[in-house]
Amino acid sequence: MSRPEELAPPEIFYNDSESKKYTDSTRVQHIQAKMTLRALELLNIPDNSFILDIGCGSGLSGEIISEEGGHMWCGLDISPSMLATGLTRDLEGDLMLQDMGIGIPFRAGTFDAAISISAIQWLCNADTSYNDPKRRLMRFFNTLFAALKKGGKFVAQFYPKNDDQVDQILQAAKVAGFNGGLVIDDPESKKNKKFYLVLTSGSPRTQDEQVNLQGVTMDADELGEKMTNHARRARKGKEMESGKSFINRKKELMRRRGRKVAKDSKFTGRKRRPRF
Repeated sequence: MSRPEELAPPEIFYNDSESKKYTDSTRVQHIQAKMTLRALELLNIPDNSFILDIGCGSGLSGEIISEEGGHMWCGLDISPSMLATGLTRDLEGDLMLQDMGIGIPFRAGTFDAAISISAIQWLCNADTSYNDPKRRLMRFFNTLFAALKKGGKFVAQFYPKNDDQVDQILQAAKVAGFNGGLVIDDPESKKNKKFYLVLTSGSPRTQDEQVNLQGVTMDADELGEKMTNHARRARKGKEMESGKSFINRKKELMRRRGRKVAKDSKFTGRKRRPRF
């Protein structure tokens, strides 16, 4: 069975008929409610917090946010049909038409926390020639980091296609400044296995607001360990690093961040002779 993100862009795939079918399905409602409750449990935030629901669709997850702890929420989604379906329902949150790959359009420090259910895997797919997944991921996490208050938290349930997508998402989040990792529920089950990205933007204000990880199975954060070890080695051998290796390292860093970098050649980092 093909994945939805491989068939068409989200704003096209979730048309009027698909949006209505998705929203009216009792099975989808049950799954969405279960995953939203799990995400809120991992967030572990005080009552009456202001939450951003990214990829809110027709507001199925927003209903649970309103019921649990009396939270206020604002949702954004790229599908006009999904949002139109949500407007016909009695929702307490505000809805906004926005592509999360373009960025989170809110002023700095607006939200206490953010949540996303079954959405961020769409960022890993390039549906047009000018959509670069790395750039979209970096823009998303950079603007999300800014929109959260200091110590704000973000939990995203997503369906990665493979391990490369998981690494791509984790790396973009860490470059943007987030701390955290991956929580996997039912890791031994192929059908019920669920991935949750659990991130914090700085230290929480109080000990009680720590991310709730009691009774969960954590995936070893190998990426974070690799990046830490790499930074240590870089600091240790900084004095011994040549000009060419420094240039190559910086160019590789820019490539990871989605920047356009000149191709490597035999002249890269070459020392020029002085001219008189």
